[in-house]
Amino acid sequence: MIVGYANDRGGRDALALGASITRLTGGELTIATIYPPGSPGLAVEAQANLAHAAEELAPAPTGYLTFESRGTGRGLSVLASRIRADLIVVGSASGGQHGRIAIGATSDHLLHRSSEAVMIAPADYEPPEKLDRLTLAYVHRPQCDEAVGRVAQAALRLGVPLRLITIDLRTEDPDRLRDDLALAVRLAWETTGIEAESEVAQGHDVAAAMENVAWLPGELLVCAASEDAEPHRVFLGELAMKMLRASDRPVTVLPRGFS
Repeated sequence: MIVGYANDRGGRDALALGASITRLTGGELTIATIYPPGSPGLAVEAQANLAHAAEELAPAPTGYLTFESRGTGRGLSVLASRIRADLIVVGSASGGQHGRIAIGATSDHLLHRSSEAVMIAPADYEPPEKLDRLTLAYVHRPQCDEAVGRVAQAALRLGVPLRLITIDLRTEDPDRLRDDLALAVRLAWETTGIEAESEVAQGHDVAAAMENVAWLPGELLVCAASEDAEPHRVFLGELAMKMLRASDRPVTVLPRGFS
């Protein structure tokens, strides 16, 4: 896992979330600060930022890297590929609402170009001591069907429940949505033996539907890449983007063909 770190609110949120997920999964954690080319002063500041991060995480065994790039999102993507990271963690953009995710230049790049899974922390998010549940945003599409198997495997390894939710904005046949969910629940069972929960979230818009769903303290929301995504790339569709903006839990977006 690689965390994009800056000494600001979003950077600290990403640092705390990345450290928490690493403890829960037993993965390896790398903290990275990106700085623009031709800026010796900012290169020194990047090193200072990593020293601050090390103080926050001590004595956890963690790697620290600075990297020169014209864009933070691009730099994190390149670094993640070089160290073979499975996940890039970033915080919400500055100026966002407390407890919600605001998309800035870094997260926008990652959500539309990253070849690794991307996790974003809501503003001022405080990671829980344990993981309670994985929830996958589901629509009846090949990308989501593929994600059901992947997320079910993750839930099995982590020993947590799996939930599948579908958003109903009262513009489609609710019986068909429930039938689609039932097929996805069956797919999770056939893949891993997990009995997934399922829920149709209703509302006049996505934000209202998300509020009508109960969320556990240690819950993570997972979204699959859009059908428009290039192979092995993240590309977040319109509905998933609205869910991300309405979520007060961390959101992970999987690249197309994620394994």
